[in-house]
Amino acid sequence: MYTISKDYHFSASHILPQLPSDHPCSRMHGHNYVVTVELQSETLNAYGFVRDYRELDDLKRFIDDKLDHHHLNDILGDDNVTAEQIAKYIFDWCKARWSEVSAVRVSETPKSMAEYRPSK
Repeated sequence: MYTISKDYHFSASHILPQLPSDHPCSRMHGHNYVVTVELQSETLNAYGFVRDYRELDDLKRFIDDKLDHHHLNDILGDDNVTAEQIAKYIFDWCKARWSEVSAVRVSETPKSMAEYRPSK
């Protein structure tokens, strides 16, 4: 199995109002997110790639236009937007375009990361 990945960055706010009021994430706050999209294939294309990284440029445009410097609760239409939900949201967008997408990871900080990877 061949695996490639590419990172994307964006900044956005969100709120987790279902948490106790003394939890810092229950208030509006923001992160400098890092999104990693992973693609896998048993075979390589005619150029020796799983997929040319340049073909993923649409994801950069989507992140810049739809997520960067936005309030994610409004974008995802949910009162309680977690990194796990963001990963699934981006995974679904990617999977509709590229069949090789196998997982999406979303980091809120250098030490915390959520991943969406569908079960096989």
